Amino acid sequence: MTRMFAPLAALAFVLSAAAASSPAFAGDPAGLWLTEDGDAKVRIAACGAAICGTIAWLKDPNDKETGKPKLDKNNANTAQRTRPIIGVPIVLSMKPDGNDKWSGQIYNAEDGKTYSGSLTLASANSIKLQGCVASIFSKTKSWSLTY
Repeated sequence: MTRMFAPLAALAFVLSAAAASSPAFAGDPAGLWLTEDGDAKVRIAACGAAICGTIAWLKDPNDKETGKPKLDKNNANTAQRTRPIIGVPIVLSMKPDGNDKWSGQIYNAEDGKTYSGSLTLASANSIKLQGCVASIFSKTKSWSLTY
């Protein structure tokens, strides 16, 4: 009887070792993230099979010239230039692209343009957001979890 169980024990050992060395499931980037410069907080949440992020808070929410809430005045779409910056989606339908990474588009409210980009969960409290122009020039920002 012992000989019969030896192969099963060996198989169980190999399977458990393989499971321990296989990559972990992707983390969840949902939460409220403070941008690298501390000027904004972005709420990341699931949107269908993707993740999306909207501006939830601004350090300086009002326009210095008008005293009113800042608007998306640089948007390439003139019809959207009167919408308040708070609530503007900036992480656009990013889909899973490997463990702890999502790829899609990023809207930059500072210049009103949309770029290809990716979001990587660097740790439980840190993400890296990378935007690229023509796959040649890229810029990476680190955000930290606020809660």
